[in-house]
Amino acid sequence: MKSSKEEILKTIPQSGFFGHPKGLLTLFSIEFWERFSYYGMRAVLLYYIYYETVHGGLGLDKTTATSIMSIYGSLVYMSTIVGGWLADRVLGSRSTIIYGGILIALGHLALSVPGSVPALFISMALIILGSGILKPNLSNIVGDLYTKEDYRRDAGFSIFYTGANAGALLAPLIVGTIGQTYNFHAGFAIAAIGMVIGLIWYAMSSRKTLGEAGRYVPNPIASSEKKKLGIYFSVGGVIIAIALVITIVTGLLTIDRFVNVISILGIVIPIIYFLVMYFSKKTTNVEKSRLLAYIPLFITAMMFWSIQEQGSTIFARIADSQTNLDLGWIHVQSSWFQSINPLYIVVFAPLFAVAWTKLGKRQPTTPVKFSIGVILAGLSFLVMVIPFITGADKINPMWLVLSFFIVTMGELFLSPVGASATTKLAPAAFASQTMSVWYLSNASAQAINAQLVKFYHIDTQVIYFTIIGIVSVVIGIVLWLFSKKIHQFMRGVN
Repeated sequence: MKSSKEEILKTIPQSGFFGHPKGLLTLFSIEFWERFSYYGMRAVLLYYIYYETVHGGLGLDKTTATSIMSIYGSLVYMSTIVGGWLADRVLGSRSTIIYGGILIALGHLALSVPGSVPALFISMALIILGSGILKPNLSNIVGDLYTKEDYRRDAGFSIFYTGANAGALLAPLIVGTIGQTYNFHAGFAIAAIGMVIGLIWYAMSSRKTLGEAGRYVPNPIASSEKKKLGIYFSVGGVIIAIALVITIVTGLLTIDRFVNVISILGIVIPIIYFLVMYFSKKTTNVEKSRLLAYIPLFITAMMFWSIQEQGSTIFARIADSQTNLDLGWIHVQSSWFQSINPLYIVVFAPLFAVAWTKLGKRQPTTPVKFSIGVILAGLSFLVMVIPFITGADKINPMWLVLSFFIVTMGELFLSPVGASATTKLAPAAFASQTMSVWYLSNASAQAINAQLVKFYHIDTQVIYFTIIGIVSVVIGIVLWLFSKKIHQFMRGVN
């Protein structure tokens, strides 16, 4: 595997994009459009679900809608297991990305057609599967552009992360405005167009800029096994489809029960995944040590994402119903607040990238960066307690702006660094799948959020934000105290 990776690196142009491999621009671009489509859709999806039908929505209650959004986000990241497995065992990352993009585009097109709640779930299923297939493989190829010792690596992931957030920045302003002022489905259609543009660009540029990156299959299935697996998947798919039809028709499967099942899976699946990788015969002793170091980082990331992802659920509700949206002669759309987080990332991520490059070996270790990130996330919740205790009917929007700023600073310490660390700590036989485990930290967080948001109400929001904020800060402090020990288990990985 080592020699093959060295050969792959020789096929990749190592300059041409701000001192980074030229292929980073290709991956930056498709990530931009994929995030444009996803965050554009997500900026208005919550409102589409709970707005009354006379206002173009589906009319579900807010708590149910918020839980659905959390489970939706959880399943998007949970399905990265499928994408990682397909890349590692069957297709390689490059081909898998194409199939994922097509499914995402079809899902957004389905949302663009007026329909019912079942139609919503069908479109969500397409986007969930497509995102899971595409997302981990983009990050995995970014990792393939560099050696593990290349100090441009963290900076490269930060630049890639900037591309994602540039798309996420523009999407709510465009899709959100059209969705809230004109028609939700027109907004969803624009999201679909964005994904198609990204796919076309990727297909046109990847051959010249990515070399052989992402073409290899790290742990291919033997030819004799492929036919059996095809049969197993087909039979399993039919059984699941029949079970869903029966349980839905008979009323056994309700939205609440489905939410509960996914919340449990959000905890169980990562545990199983870590056990399988750790006890695999293909995992070396050094790789096992690195996996042990990864576990506290994973738990910390779960806490961080639990807070960060509530920006699109709890904070979206606060923006819509508790925030003064009239600033002089300007009326702000509540969906625009979803652009604040990516705006900060676009502005500050390049500065973080430069800082990590300049510091080189002197930069903080990965555990220390994680601890800073989760502490800042906790502070972003604690600061929101201030406007809540004043008892004002409408809060100043600058409180949301401040809270988003604090959590975004935490995100820049944790998220791109976490993706980079994952590619470095991954066992060779589970390269793409370990990136899926990184996304499972977000899936688990949102699965937990699906239950947490049930406790949120205007009457309970002070204690809600206080408890979650304090827990996050405590986790960060504990991680900091044990950061040197964890770093030793990382066996040479910084």
